[in-house]
Amino acid sequence: MSLSVENQPDQSRYALLQDGEVIGIAEYDLRDDAIVFTHTEVDEAKREKGMASTLVQTALDDVRDHSDRRVIASCPYVRSWLSEHPDYAGLQKR
Repeated sequence: MSLSVENQPDQSRYALLQDGEVIGIAEYDLRDDAIVFTHTEVDEAKREKGMASTLVQTALDDVRDHSDRRVIASCPYVRSWLSEHPDYAGLQKR
């Protein structure tokens, strides 16, 4: 099983792919200096422990490594994930 995450800016989302098939998404909206994560979902039939976490962590790592944007977590899952990972607190827009 091959898992990967890719940014798909034309669709305003990060996609979680398993063997090339999209099984999860983290949707976002871009604002001037922020990326607003609005919705995260992993295909119920494909869920395995940690897949949504992998998707969100990889997306946030990409934001941190490739932009100056701050994160606004309007998605409850992303908000919860951030609260459990204080080492990512610097990404959040205050």
